[in-house]
Amino acid sequence: MSESSQGPAARRFLRPSLRSATMILPRTGERVKKAFTLRRASTASNGSAEFLLAPGQGDPNRHLEMGRVEAFAERCKEKGKDTYTFITSPTGISILKCSLAYILGSLATFVPAIAGLLGKNDGKHMVATVTVYFHPARSAGSMIEAILLAFAAFLYAVFVSFTSMAVSIFFDRQHLRALGHIIVIIVFCGGGLGLVGWTKQKLGNPLVNVACSLTSLAIITVLTKEGAVQAAQFSYNKVWQVLKMIIMGIIASSAVSLLIRPKSARIEFRDTAIKATDALGEMLTRITQGFLSGSEQELKSASFMKASNQSKTTFTTLVKNLGEAKNEHYVLGTEEEYKIESRLVKCIEQLNQNIGGLRSAAETQFTLLAQSEEFNQNGQQWALDTPTPSQKDSQSFSEHAAAFSPSPILSPSLSHVERRSSILASIEELPESSAEVSDEESPGEREYSWRLPHGMDFNLTTVDMFSIFIAHLGPPMKSLAYTLHEVLNELPFGPGPEYNMAINEHFRHSLVEANTLFTNARKEALALVYKNKVPSKMGSVEVAADFEEVAASCGYFSSSLQDFAEDMITFLDILEELKENRYPRRRTWNWLKFWRKWGRSKYTNDSEQSSLLDETPESGISQEIHNPISRQVLDESDSGQPNGRQSFAYRVWIALRVFRRDDVKYAIKVGIGAVLYAMWAFIPDTRDIYSHWRGEWGLLSYMLVCSMTIGASNTTGFHRFFGTCLGAIYAIIAWIVSHEEPLVLGFFGWLVSLQCFYIIIGKGRGPMGRFILLTYNLSALYAYSLSLKVEDDDDDEGGISPEIWEIVLHRVVAVMTGCIWGIIVTRLIWPISARRKVKKGISLLWLKMGLTWKRGPLYTLLEGSPTRSSYMTAREELELRRFLGHLDTLRASATSEFELRGPFPDKSFKVILEATGRMLDSFHAMSIVILKDLKSSEGEKEILKYTKREWMELSSRISHLFSVMASSMKLAYPLNDVLPNVEHTRDRLLAKIFEFRRIGLGKVVAADEDYELLYAYALVTGQLAHDLGIIGQEIEKLYGVLNEDDLKLQ
Repeated sequence: MSESSQGPAARRFLRPSLRSATMILPRTGERVKKAFTLRRASTASNGSAEFLLAPGQGDPNRHLEMGRVEAFAERCKEKGKDTYTFITSPTGISILKCSLAYILGSLATFVPAIAGLLGKNDGKHMVATVTVYFHPARSAGSMIEAILLAFAAFLYAVFVSFTSMAVSIFFDRQHLRALGHIIVIIVFCGGGLGLVGWTKQKLGNPLVNVACSLTSLAIITVLTKEGAVQAAQFSYNKVWQVLKMIIMGIIASSAVSLLIRPKSARIEFRDTAIKATDALGEMLTRITQGFLSGSEQELKSASFMKASNQSKTTFTTLVKNLGEAKNEHYVLGTEEEYKIESRLVKCIEQLNQNIGGLRSAAETQFTLLAQSEEFNQNGQQWALDTPTPSQKDSQSFSEHAAAFSPSPILSPSLSHVERRSSILASIEELPESSAEVSDEESPGEREYSWRLPHGMDFNLTTVDMFSIFIAHLGPPMKSLAYTLHEVLNELPFGPGPEYNMAINEHFRHSLVEANTLFTNARKEALALVYKNKVPSKMGSVEVAADFEEVAASCGYFSSSLQDFAEDMITFLDILEELKENRYPRRRTWNWLKFWRKWGRSKYTNDSEQSSLLDETPESGISQEIHNPISRQVLDESDSGQPNGRQSFAYRVWIALRVFRRDDVKYAIKVGIGAVLYAMWAFIPDTRDIYSHWRGEWGLLSYMLVCSMTIGASNTTGFHRFFGTCLGAIYAIIAWIVSHEEPLVLGFFGWLVSLQCFYIIIGKGRGPMGRFILLTYNLSALYAYSLSLKVEDDDDDEGGISPEIWEIVLHRVVAVMTGCIWGIIVTRLIWPISARRKVKKGISLLWLKMGLTWKRGPLYTLLEGSPTRSSYMTAREELELRRFLGHLDTLRASATSEFELRGPFPDKSFKVILEATGRMLDSFHAMSIVILKDLKSSEGEKEILKYTKREWMELSSRISHLFSVMASSMKLAYPLNDVLPNVEHTRDRLLAKIFEFRRIGLGKVVAADEDYELLYAYALVTGQLAHDLGIIGQEIEKLYGVLNEDDLKLQ
């Protein structure tokens, strides 16, 4: 469109040299005025690091011009390069290390000198099994934890074994051997293995799971296979042998892990921290670009999505590496360094949350601009023609609006894009100018000399309001974002492998000065927005709400950017403290000086570390939200009697409530199944059958398969059985090919281990790979042990001439029996369906969130208590987030539950849980805003009092929506057609804020920063309403149609 066709030229702002913005160069601390672009800052600092063709992805058609021999040789060369690249990668090196440790563990079976240290029995293959469970593809900190867990598992197995022997001997001397066996089966087999299952599910740590498998193997072997307990004899031979095998396996894995290309969790932590800050810098740049340009494409770009995903994954890895680095720091005596690093991670978490606030404000802007563009296209006008129903809901606002003239406000003739582009010429991303100007101008030159053209100041739209704000604050906002991005690119550590901390001395001063410049410009920009906001007639609540939402979006975005800069200063301070602690490094080992802790309070300041380290994806399996409704244990609706006259039965029911917990039910269920399976080893008539068919391996398979939910049990059972069959096939082939030659058998075992460790490490399917190798060890290595003329009674499997087919058959049958028994127990004894559990859990979570929000995030501020606190404590938030992780684990398990009515709607529940996670982020954002300033100002109190009715009604409606969603999910019924309207209530709140600003009290008492709290509240409630709408749509997909069977009165 030509300029003449665009309307009067006066509609364009005069274009001063606003592209030359005052900025702070972080490396030198120099204040300069220059033209720059954020897009340059978003590229890699080392130039273009991407190849036109990635390695190994050349043009496939280039082979067409070659002969067959040349093409074949070229492809072989490429495959060789790809193989070498994979072998030399961290994953390939880890797989080779694991296979080497497995070979070292196999030497306990193949080398007579080493095998002699373990005595004459056929269980020496357990050394190789230990190297599989505690593989060396882990950091030194993780290996330290593995060693501690392995010996803890052994000590527990020793306690159970020796205690069961003592009980059996005691009752045998009383001529009550059968009673002693019953007690051993119930207490030590059932109770001991039940406690193992409870520990595995409660802690939910992969290393703990492995240790539980190891202790289950030791307990089952001693109690059901060795015969000492059945014969009422005390024997420590097997226990001593198990200890020696654990020590050998741990030594092999530890030696490979620590001597061959060792991995340090401290180094991995620093590398991950670099990736985390790089992702933060990229996200900050893209969001700022999107807000300045008003284009949502920046947030949909591939680079932003990549940075967003990288930020999520790297933070999870950062927390995991911090936990492993803790062990290394404590061993090295640098525990103070660990405490500083944990604070560093908390600061990075806070920066991520600030990024979320920036993104929320930017998305609000995009929504308003899209609405304005839609109105413009449809020829609608910002006008007050007739009173609207919403006006009647806000009487005071209507009365105030009636004072204006009824003449409508006509939409400007320029389109939304044209008006915005004319106003925002000052922040267009043009090529950088090399000219730099000193920033020593006079005060008048520092201000951006632009003005509104004549005729436009009475026809402002929401688009224009955004444009005015950005035109004034755009250059300093770009400058601050540029400074922050450059600092993030340099921090927190230097390049590897040293990762030195060479923090530029100018960084902190540069950030402080850049933040000061932005803060001053922000005040001027917000004042200008408030000054020019809706200067003409206004009578519609929706229109006033839209204009007030512009101020909320602008204020919240600039506030979040300012918070980001302040947290970056804190980040720098923590890095400086870490640098002082590292250079020179001070080793204290204070954790060993236990006598210093005597007399101290047990409530230390380690809550941050514990909350961080507990937030693992696996730790949610047994999480519950306790006491979702605050009430006394007594409730007349439950007992029917007052507190002093409760019945004895009711008091017993209350006392036994611990046994109604799912994790306790699961432990009892595991114990019952173990008792029913292991009792055949104690009955004289069935003991030989149990031993012949290797019942101990069936019982171990049962322990591995029996899971909390039906879906998890089905998945583990399939992996266990499939891995067993594949391992048996490998064992048969290896035994037939090797002809009992240890070198050939060892080489074949190494090849099998390569594939299995690729499954474990490369694919992340630990159970499947472990099952394959475990069966291979139980068959091939066990058969070789039999051929060495050991003294065990194994004639049923060939003795010194092993029958590999017989051995494999016994193992496969035992494993299949254990898997089937585990699935039966999971389904018949207190069955826990992941499908029903995830629905019930989501309902409980929404109910808890609704009750939390019903407290009123703003009500605590209005009470005026001296100790100002948030509406949601840190403990409650951590509990909610852990439970959400638990629900996501249940969702994954539910996909493996098969029902006749159809598959589990995984896609819908994934969307629901993602929306719930975003709502928890909104809860946290509101809590952060409340806790930012622990003392309410007079202006804040006056605004809250003036708008109390509106924001309390908004809180009630959102809480009501949570309850409605929870009820619909719990009952599996469609939503009601008439639901509380949050948007209208929110519009009335924004209009009330607008009204308060225009009256005399608002001009006298309240400052601009006093509105930030309500602005943040308005944006958070808008995001909650949006996510609740998404959840409502998914519930309609799930339960949108009522059947006649649903309405039967029966």
